Amino acid sequence: MILNNILAILRRELQQYFFSPVSYIFATLFWFLAGIFFLNFLIGPQSIVMDVAMREQQGLPLPPIDVAAEFLQLFWSVIGALSSFLLPLLSMGLYAEERKQGTLELLATSPLTNWSVAVGKLLGVVSFFSVLLVPIVLWEIIVIGAAEPAVPLLTFLWMHVGVLLLAAAVLSLGMFISSLTESALIAAIMTFSLVLVLWFLELLGDRLTGYWGGVIRHLSLLRHYNNFLVGIVDSSSLVLFVSYIVLGVVLTAQSIEYLRFARR
Repeated sequence: MILNNILAILRRELQQYFFSPVSYIFATLFWFLAGIFFLNFLIGPQSIVMDVAMREQQGLPLPPIDVAAEFLQLFWSVIGALSSFLLPLLSMGLYAEERKQGTLELLATSPLTNWSVAVGKLLGVVSFFSVLLVPIVLWEIIVIGAAEPAVPLLTFLWMHVGVLLLAAAVLSLGMFISSLTESALIAAIMTFSLVLVLWFLELLGDRLTGYWGGVIRHLSLLRHYNNFLVGIVDSSSLVLFVSYIVLGVVLTAQSIEYLRFARR
């Protein structure tokens, strides 16, 4: 029953995304920017690929370097940053639009549990973002398919798992912020500000010493995301991303529960 409710919310969210002009504008912007970075890192004058190719033509000695892996790490590092600052545009309307249109009251007074609605909405927006990554993955496969040595499959997979976890964490926290306001614009700005703080916690932690410096560094999304890009995946990184995702869902459910209470 609960699973059916989550799947019903998931289908509803996906239908809204795939029939919304705003979603297609977002997709076009995301693919356009990702394409520019991809081509620049691949054939740009300062790219690793072009540098190695020129050295080979000129007979210059080459340092030991895995060109394909370096290219992917640089590209996904930028895409991670780009995604973090574009994702608030996807999460801003998750609840704010429902509040504005009055449909949130229907959800709040329905027999659906708050957390099942929150989980369904989160799965919907993460699924939509996952679809946006499909063309990018195809670009990668075409370009690095003939790389020698081949990029280790696990490293390749962890890069994409990392970006999905990063997106789910940002979208989950953005969903909670969206549940607090009727203004999608305010939700986007607040989520963007929060992402900025979480993104640079590592820099702040580096300036501090001792226990609290380590704690703040550990909370940084950037630090753990970069670990995924180089194939370093430990339990603390997984726990941190899952904690942010669960925190967003729980806070959203509590926010809607407060709305239910206020309407009585």
